[in-house]
Amino acid sequence: MGGNLLSGSDGFVNFLKGRRRWRRRKPLEFRQIAPNMVTSGNLLCGLFSLMLAVEGRFVPAAWLIFFATIFDGLDGKVARSLGGGTQFGLEFDSLADLVSFGIAPGMLFYLVSFRGVLGILGAAVSCFFVLCVALRLARFNVVHIPGPFQGLPSPAGGLFAASFVLADAVLHPAAMAVVLAFTGFLMVSSIPYANLKKLTRRSADKKRCLALFLLVSLCFCLLGTAAPLFLFALYILSGLLRFDWGQWLLLPEARNSQEAVSKTR
Repeated sequence: MGGNLLSGSDGFVNFLKGRRRWRRRKPLEFRQIAPNMVTSGNLLCGLFSLMLAVEGRFVPAAWLIFFATIFDGLDGKVARSLGGGTQFGLEFDSLADLVSFGIAPGMLFYLVSFRGVLGILGAAVSCFFVLCVALRLARFNVVHIPGPFQGLPSPAGGLFAASFVLADAVLHPAAMAVVLAFTGFLMVSSIPYANLKKLTRRSADKKRCLALFLLVSLCFCLLGTAAPLFLFALYILSGLLRFDWGQWLLLPEARNSQEAVSKTR
């Protein structure tokens, strides 16, 4: 009995020591919280898109997928500028991308094109798309290859799917199933796609950037809400043709230095 009392007292002492250590832990700093707050905006856009799609409000649901891209692009910049990047933030960002660029576009496609027409086949195609987004994000977190993206980036795949709703270009359900399945395949493939993360003010070719900006502006002026569909189709085609327009936008010296670094690796 004495041994039980001693063991019980030791456990209580260890419990108190644990509480003291917990109290001495440093609180999270703002620079660590801020990027995750931005990522939360990405996740919320995806969740609200799902809710609107279920209610039959397909166009606002598609726009929310586009708004999610803004938060997805900002969270990394906030983390780098504040020096608050963490492993938790990386995993949280992938979870938000899965919802906003995988589950939300897959559900939107199913409700717009497949429900009541293709039955279980349409559900299978939508699930295949979501699965490809999940695999693409998991590979991105584990495999770090310098240079262009390996496979179509998940935000581009999700936005391409949502663009059909914005452009009111919903085709025959069978054709839409082929488009969605092919988009999923491109994400898990090893086809190189342009990566603009290395593009800076010093390394960018100003004339070519201006030409690209004018081209995008002209597309929106002429095509309106159909412009995103056209532009993302061009981006997908550029990968299939092995044209890296991310390198095309660089100055020659910056392009040569990146090629030299990639060869040494």
